[in-house]
Amino acid sequence: NLLTLLALALVVGVLVDDAIVEVENIVRHLHMGKTPIQAATEAADEIGLAVIATTFTLIAVFLPTAFMGGVPGKFFEPFGITAAISVFFSLVVARMLTPMMAAYFLKAPKEHKVEDGWIMRHYMATMKWCLHHRFITLVLAICFFIGSVMLLPLLPRGFIPAGDDGRTTVTLELQPGSTLEETQVLAERARLMLEPIEEIERILTLVGYEAGEEGPFGGGGGTDARKATMTVVLSHRTDRERTQQMLENQIRQILAGLPGARIKVGSGGGGEKLQITLASDDAHALNTSVLAVEKDLRTLQNVGNVVSNASLQRPEIHIVPNFARAADLGISTQVLASTVQIATAGDFESRLPKLNLPQRQIPVRVRLDRDVRTDLDAIRQLRVPGSRGEVALESVADIYISSGPAQIQRYDRQRNVNIDVELGSRELGDVLAEADQLPSLQSLPQNVERPAAGDAENMQELFSSFGLAMLVGVMFIYVVLVMLFHDFLQPITILMALPLSLGGAFVALLLTHNSLSMPSVIGLIMLMGIVTKNSILLVE
Repeated sequence: NLLTLLALALVVGVLVDDAIVEVENIVRHLHMGKTPIQAATEAADEIGLAVIATTFTLIAVFLPTAFMGGVPGKFFEPFGITAAISVFFSLVVARMLTPMMAAYFLKAPKEHKVEDGWIMRHYMATMKWCLHHRFITLVLAICFFIGSVMLLPLLPRGFIPAGDDGRTTVTLELQPGSTLEETQVLAERARLMLEPIEEIERILTLVGYEAGEEGPFGGGGGTDARKATMTVVLSHRTDRERTQQMLENQIRQILAGLPGARIKVGSGGGGEKLQITLASDDAHALNTSVLAVEKDLRTLQNVGNVVSNASLQRPEIHIVPNFARAADLGISTQVLASTVQIATAGDFESRLPKLNLPQRQIPVRVRLDRDVRTDLDAIRQLRVPGSRGEVALESVADIYISSGPAQIQRYDRQRNVNIDVELGSRELGDVLAEADQLPSLQSLPQNVERPAAGDAENMQELFSSFGLAMLVGVMFIYVVLVMLFHDFLQPITILMALPLSLGGAFVALLLTHNSLSMPSVIGLIMLMGIVTKNSILLVE
């Protein structure tokens, strides 16, 4: 899959490295006048322990990542295992196959003097200066490390960067009670508003359908007459100057003038939105908190739409039985419920007759006419049979017009609402940090909880799991180095290179305007392995 291929691509250089070290040492022995077989044998024996140690330090870096927890662990498990196994087999090849091939294919080179290039000359001059000014070098190293740590808060953070696959999704949601025809008219109006954008190649509109989390073709959606999903296909990213995120911002601005609809823009992939979840058993407190949080989130700068899945209120006819009055009139709860069912949804039990056709039977649903079902006075006068004769429904129940949620969302048996903040061109970590400081989120009622959810939860799991995996990796590296050098202090010399190497990575992320996210973490893992390997070879 994507992660195993990524692991193989990243370790290609590391796989060749062991063989390069072996061959370079064999060539050095050939310069001493030894035969190829003698040179291969002695050279392989000379650096054998160092090559084995460097390989196992790489395995110590990669393998712990395969045991990270949460959603990031599902990504890193195939990556860590693939990288660790690949590195191990590079050791097998370098230790067994490379010396054998070198013994039979390498010839003693002709004597010729190779002069150092300008890079090597400058490096040697710098190294000599450092050796003669050890205290200044140490102070500079400490300052560099402190500067690296100070750069960390400046780095934007995220889980997975938003991609540019040339396709985005626009979801329209009308008020409850809207008809399919009204949804179609509004969707067509939105399509015409987007047509002037040059980078849009075509638009596919599905009316009466709500796309799932993976887009209109990813499954998980459902039919709903008041919803429409528009798939906007963009030109290839090499054929346009603006990124997908820039075009999505323009789409939001254009459709902001579309009345009577909730609008969401984005394909639903990682790095596109910040999800804030509120949960409570108290529906009123939950709705009040959601409205306050939504209002505050809309004050954030340079973000897209703020949309919640809190169900819109729809008109309802509430029928509240008076059980004491019904009992006096000899009307059972079952009869009362059956009357209300016929008046609204209709009676479609299996015992009712069916319409017989040549090939099948069609169930017959018995219910009142549409006009009568919406007439409050007609419903009040429905006849309910009892032991003392028929009475009007209003005699045994309170009947009135009210409103209620079109849909109730639950998670862990609690009512919950997800609020999505479209990130636009901003990073997840920056928007999350600002959102956490909003008054409505800092002063939530005691009966309203804020469970971790979405990319924000995954991002927190990523950095906590990565820190633990690297701590375990460093401990394994230290054990390997103690076994190599038979000393407890010498490995610290090598491990000192690890924190000093991070500064270059942080500077590179700042200069290239990239966030500290999962791809960056993979790069840091590679960096730690390579730095340790180079240090071991140099010290050995």
